[in-house]
Amino acid sequence: MSSPIPFFTLRVQPQGDTADAWPEHSLLTSLEMGGLNWPSSCRSGSCRTCMCQMTAGQVRYEMDWPGLLPEEKAEGWVLPCVAFPTQDVTLLDPQA
Repeated sequence: MSSPIPFFTLRVQPQGDTADAWPEHSLLTSLEMGGLNWPSSCRSGSCRTCMCQMTAGQVRYEMDWPGLLPEEKAEGWVLPCVAFPTQDVTLLDPQA
């Protein structure tokens, strides 16, 4: 029996910066723990300050309404403050 992977890799493009993405921490928390700056405000999924596009990977939300429209989700938009990784993730830096 194989052990579950303890963490994933979170990559930020276009810089190529990386951080460990822990399944029990939001992407925003993982970014901050990795020393990467990211815009944020409410940390509850409603202000959309941290919103960015995810170009690879998959996340889960622990809330029914994460502050994204269905169309935005379909286009790959995520809210890192309330998104939890389920695999390696690549985000586009909203400030780049």
